[in-house]
Amino acid sequence: MTPANRRRAEPSVLAAIHHPLRRRLLDLLYIDGPATASRLAGATGELVGNISHHLKVLSAAGVIEEAPELAKNRRERWWRVADTSSYTWSIADAKGDPAAELVAATAEDANLAHHVGKVRQWFDMRYEFEEPWVRAAYATERWLTLTPSRLDELSERIEELVREYADEPSESDDAHKVFFFAHAVPARP
Repeated sequence: MTPANRRRAEPSVLAAIHHPLRRRLLDLLYIDGPATASRLAGATGELVGNISHHLKVLSAAGVIEEAPELAKNRRERWWRVADTSSYTWSIADAKGDPAAELVAATAEDANLAHHVGKVRQWFDMRYEFEEPWVRAAYATERWLTLTPSRLDELSERIEELVREYADEPSESDDAHKVFFFAHAVPARP
């Protein structure tokens, strides 16, 4: 079952969004809103031509779209996220298709690396934040004994709670963007 706020990702979408630079471009478009290739190049330190190439790949996959109403002239191209729903996939969706299985497995690896990278980024920059932020940063872990249906239920409940916070962002002067992620997988000690 795919929750209403999530879209099942096809292999072409997975391949497009799990390139490190394209993932960063998507993050910037999600957080900062529509942008031109020049603005994104400035934010990433990449060349405009390289950014344009990656924007075209994301556009071809249907992940981003042009925002022509923002252009000041015919040469200026603005880009925005096509749909704010998140993507979901499982390697089980690709069962029997070796190419799709490889794409899904590679996307899982890239996704985990992205998540770990954000936590490591926090470890490097936490000293730039005031004590309340350092104390508020959060991690948890628990060993649970669940059936697949109860794990689905847990996932849906967490997603509902996270969506509530995403739909009602803090607007005070001390608010910052917070990267939230959770993994719940069968494992061994």
